[in-house]
Amino acid sequence: QVQLVESGGGLVQAGGSLRLSCVASGRTFSSYGMGWFRQAPGKERELVVRISRSGRIIYLADSVKGRFTISRDNAKNTVSLQMNSLKPEDTAVYYCATGVDGRYDYWGQGTQVTVSS
Repeated sequence: QVQLVESGGGLVQAGGSLRLSCVASGRTFSSYGMGWFRQAPGKERELVVRISRSGRIIYLADSVKGRFTISRDNAKNTVSLQMNSLKPEDTAVYYCATGVDGRYDYWGQGTQVTVSS
């Protein structure tokens, strides 16, 4: 059974940083692309960043360019999201997901990120 477990969320002041991690299990991690999504209260879930199997960043939302970056460690079955210069509008539940060609079939439970002004 495929499982994704996120960690690293929390409360931070505007301008601060957080690093989210997602550990995957249950299938060959390096065979699948990964993505980080977020969903703010009252809003639809949105794709934040997408990374290929080999670690190439395929997509990065305009709203986070220059502030967020994604990386993966295939030896540790882990994908990370480094978030710098956080803004109150980054407040959301963040989810990691795994899949092929942008079609995600497994999701984590989410981790809350709250940025205070």
